[in-house]
Amino acid sequence: MERPREKLLRHGAASLSDAELLALFIRSGSRGRTALDIARELLTRFGGLRPMLGVPIDELCAVPGLGVSKCAQIHAARELGTRFLGEDLRRGGTLSSPRDAADYLTMQLRDLPIEVFGCVFLDNRHQVLAYENLFEGTVNGASVHAREVVRRVLHHNASAVIVAHNHPSGVAEPSSADIAVTRRLRDALALVDVRLLDHLVIGSGECASLCELGHL
Repeated sequence: MERPREKLLRHGAASLSDAELLALFIRSGSRGRTALDIARELLTRFGGLRPMLGVPIDELCAVPGLGVSKCAQIHAARELGTRFLGEDLRRGGTLSSPRDAADYLTMQLRDLPIEVFGCVFLDNRHQVLAYENLFEGTVNGASVHAREVVRRVLHHNASAVIVAHNHPSGVAEPSSADIAVTRRLRDALALVDVRLLDHLVIGSGECASLCELGHL
């Protein structure tokens, strides 16, 4: 059987299983277990690749066979993925449609244990000025204050914004409260001549666009 590194070099990274990819970052085994054995144990323990990558580093380090160095490499791999998806959201990047932001915002917010509300600030050509997490709440909700959103919009001199928040339950369907917040933000931003392009609700799978659903 080919080792993960040799398999990658011969067939490409897409040919590797989740465990094989993870084993490349773990690099070496311990106490009679290979790096691949440890990778499989991690995926089983935490229920898959995505939940495992969302585990805090101190909890990850408590797993037998993993030290600080291996855990740091695993978290670095996740951050590389986040930054790769975020390239278009760096200052100066241009969004051709609100959906261009969906992958990055999903990566940022999807696996958080509490609701977090974030905002992408754009200029009049839809070039990215900044991204900020503005509000944090509980597992059931986060209070969103239109006045604070407007204050940050004026700080960045933005002409348009895309907002997003996650549902820790994993269900992306917008609630009646989400719809009400969207309309309140739209109206508040209109007073300072700023467009709310979309409000994305991030679940465990696809995100929901309140713009596409007709609430903007």
